[in-house]
Amino acid sequence: MTSLDLTADVATLTRDLVDIPSESGDETRIADAVEAALQGRAHLVVERVGNSVVARTAPRTPAGPRAGGTPADRPERVVVAGHLDTVPAAGNLPSTTDQDRIHGLGACDMKGGVAVALRLAATVTAPVRDITYVFYECEEVEGDRNGLRRIAAERPDLLEADLAILMEPSDAGVEAGCQGVLTADITVRGERAHTARPWKGANAAHRAARVLQRLADHTAERVVIDGLEYRESLSAVAVRAGVAGNVVPDECVVTVNHRFAPSRSPEEAEASIRSLFPEYDVHVTEVVPGALPGLGREAVASLVRALAVTPRPKLGWTDVARFAGLGTPAVNYGPGDPALAHTAGEYVPVAQLRECEIRLRDWLTAPTSAQLFDDRTQRPGTRAAPAASTGATAPAVRRDRPGRSRRAAGPV
Repeated sequence: MTSLDLTADVATLTRDLVDIPSESGDETRIADAVEAALQGRAHLVVERVGNSVVARTAPRTPAGPRAGGTPADRPERVVVAGHLDTVPAAGNLPSTTDQDRIHGLGACDMKGGVAVALRLAATVTAPVRDITYVFYECEEVEGDRNGLRRIAAERPDLLEADLAILMEPSDAGVEAGCQGVLTADITVRGERAHTARPWKGANAAHRAARVLQRLADHTAERVVIDGLEYRESLSAVAVRAGVAGNVVPDECVVTVNHRFAPSRSPEEAEASIRSLFPEYDVHVTEVVPGALPGLGREAVASLVRALAVTPRPKLGWTDVARFAGLGTPAVNYGPGDPALAHTAGEYVPVAQLRECEIRLRDWLTAPTSAQLFDDRTQRPGTRAAPAASTGATAPAVRRDRPGRSRRAAGPV
């Protein structure tokens, strides 16, 4: 069995992970290696769900008081998650390096992030927050095979947390929330005829030009949530028509992809598409909600402060939405440029690997605001600081279009 050395430098560990082929559906070998590397560590409880591996710091019980008589507890639990699978190879195995970068399949998306998480799992033995590390299968394929979905269905207790950090590539910055996604087929009708006598029918492909022009003329909204601008989009991604080269098509199907702001529900997104094409048959084939950025949640805010970064909106969909569906705020934070994901030349900068490891280690081992408050209340002569709010505040939402703006009246 392939072995992983979690005491190795994060760059070396990234190369070792890249060199284990793990295309979606073929993660057994890498899951075995991850499970074996984490088993037997006194501070972790390791479990397996299919080809996903979950390692949790065991919750501490008040076995003994700290100085001042306060029980030793951890007030928060954080999920640190990364997927083990990759897209199909493109001549980019095994890994290579040019000192500053590690090249190879999945280096950016997202074995660099997995290496960071594995290093933390092995070496952060006394965190101030309880941590659940999730290394899961089948993220790069259809959602019903997603390892997080399976864990949520079979063992939802394993995903309970106050915050989730997805180690998706984000250039070592915080990308908060994510857009929702809707895919729909718009069917244009015509009348079949022989191409020698096209005037006897009505060409559905020609009529579809009106649909395409409407898409080209459409101005998508820009929605500001918690100070982050989520730019919506609506695109034609496929056009299908015709049954034979000598037949005027009587049907043309235009497939559209709609990326909508996380403040909009799937029902609202579907209604907006139907209102744009009221005279056509619209069949929604897939719709998944996005995730609000959650910057008003204390767990998220403390992470952003510790990382000393300015959050950016996630333009795209990631598994942060799955955690949002579970009621857990989540952010994307990991090494690598997301624009390089799935490309033959993908790479991850070594400097970002080390930066992410150091910054997350510092945050996982730094006292939380609740612990600082608790310490102050125990020291004679020290005035207690106000307890930090752990509740969520409703995000302020603004939708902007050229020449038009709308601000929600109060929290939305």
